[in-house]
Parts: sequence; structure tokens; C-alpha cells
Amino acid sequence: MRRTREPAGATGLTEVSDVRDVAVIEAPSVLGLRPTGVEELPRALLGAGLAEGLGAVRAGRVEPPAYDARRDPDTGVLNPDGIAAYSLALADAVGGVLDHGRFPVVLGGDCSVLLGSLLALRRRGHHGLLFLDGHTDFYQPAAEPTGEVASMELALATGRGPDVLADLEGRGPLVRDEDVVALGFRDAEESAAAGMQPLPAGLHAMDLYEVRALGVDRAAGSAVGLLAADRPAGADGYWIHLDADVLDDAIMPAVDYRLPDGLAWQELETVLRTALSGPGAVGFDVTIFNPRLDPDGSIAARLTESLVRAFRAV
Repeated sequence: MRRTREPAGATGLTEVSDVRDVAVIEAPSVLGLRPTGVEELPRALLGAGLAEGLGAVRAGRVEPPAYDARRDPDTGVLNPDGIAAYSLALADAVGGVLDHGRFPVVLGGDCSVLLGSLLALRRRGHHGLLFLDGHTDFYQPAAEPTGEVASMELALATGRGPDVLADLEGRGPLVRDEDVVALGFRDAEESAAAGMQPLPAGLHAMDLYEVRALGVDRAAGSAVGLLAADRPAGADGYWIHLDADVLDDAIMPAVDYRLPDGLAWQELETVLRTALSGPGAVGFDVTIFNPRLDPDGSIAARLTESLVRAFRAV
């Protein structure tokens, strides 16, 4: 795994450096999925002006080890050792950004990059997680058809699964059930049919239909309130995870596993603005957008615009 530093470019997007001191880390790993195009997410969003729009420095790129398409017979997942090693390297990179007092924005890659970001926080204490994803990603290896960790990362982050990934550096779980809010998912029927283990009772879950019933403003406020709530053990802020497939399939078809419905652009911006507005947010990642399914670059441009607007509105 090689880490490099790159200079920022220049575009016409307005900078928001007065809001947060943002540092972008490229994490183009597909070890938890397949090399179908999500590894090009950093290039696409940076090419659309994300770093400039956020007023961000470029804090480098963490290169993944070689992809192995064979399912590991002991753990039942793809690339367990590679993902474990990558998670440690990414945690070092995220930790370096945090040590400089900056706000890390990690550009995946597939959802397995969440483990490295959370490991960086776990090295520093207990943190929460706002999990924005069209899927709950709580599969156990026996129920995941091809062993993709990108369908298991929330389970692994909460300490469920093979120790090589669920107990990184002996620090598992990376986040406690009660410190997680999963918001906007819509895969209940699909995951139940596949035999996915149920979400634990202590984990706060607001599916898309509850978000709509509450109204997105109220749902986002409730989620952030849960993450910021005082608890006996305390949580030291929260990470924001964004899988692009939380968006409506009609506006975000550039993902590998599509589901009908989802959040509108404005709804996503409302959730992100609310989550970023408080002092508790300590970092952010975006994953799963596949530029190969966006040949004219229009979806990358719209996603970039939405992210910049969410930060700018803080």
C-alpha cells in the first residue's frame, strides 16, 4: 500500500475553507466488492472540483493491495487479509489528518473503506456513526452470496464477523451498537429473503419510509440528537458514512447494486447539512459511486455539487 501526496488543482467552484479545514484522502479500494469502476470515484469527484469546492487540501492516496477474486475458505469473505492491512494503512492516513486538526473526507472505493476510518477513531476513543446507505450492509459471511465485505461492513464495524476484520488491532468493536444511526435504507425485504442477520435492538435504525413519515428535517435532527446524546461511557463525536445508493435510483443509477426509490438530492443535502452543522462530526466518507456508469460525467458533477452545498450551508 503506497501513500502519496498530490497538490490541489483549480476549478470555478466556490471554496468553503472558512467552514471546516478539510483534507481529502483518496481510498480507491475495491477489495470488498469487485473492480468494476468504484475505484475511479476519487478521480471523478476530484475532477468535478470537489477539493476546490470544499477548500480542501489533498492529503494523499492510500493504494490497496492486489485484488484476489477467490473467496477465503476460512472466513468466507473476499480479500480478508488485504482489507485488514488496507484498513490499518487508511487508519494511519485518517489519523494523520486528525492529528493536524483537519476534517478528513475519504473518497472510496467500496464500503469496506469505512473500517479504516473507524479504526482511526477507535484508536482515539469511542465514536458514533451516521450510516447513510440504501442497504443495511449487516450480512454475515454465510448469507452474503459472493463474500463481499461491502455488504458486511456495518456488521464488522460493530464486532460481528471474522476476527481478522471484526477485531482489528484487538480494538473491536470499532463502534458500539448504541452509537450507530442507520438512516435511509430500503433493503429490508431483500436482506430478509437472503437470510441476513437482523439489526441488533440497540442500533438506531430509521429506514427510508420512517424518514419520509417523520419528514427529512425531523429525521436528520433526531439522528444527530441520538449521536450527540450523553451516555455513561460517552462518545467523542461521530463519523458520517455516505453510500451513493442511498440516493433515489432515478437520479443515482451509477451504482453496482440498484434498488428502487431513495433520497432526493435536496433530502440528502438536508441530512448532511444537519449532521455537519454540529460540533460532533469528525469525518466523512463517500463510497460506491461508479463513474463507469456515468459516461458523460453529469452524475459526478451533480454529486459533487450536492456535497459542496451541504458543507457550504453549515
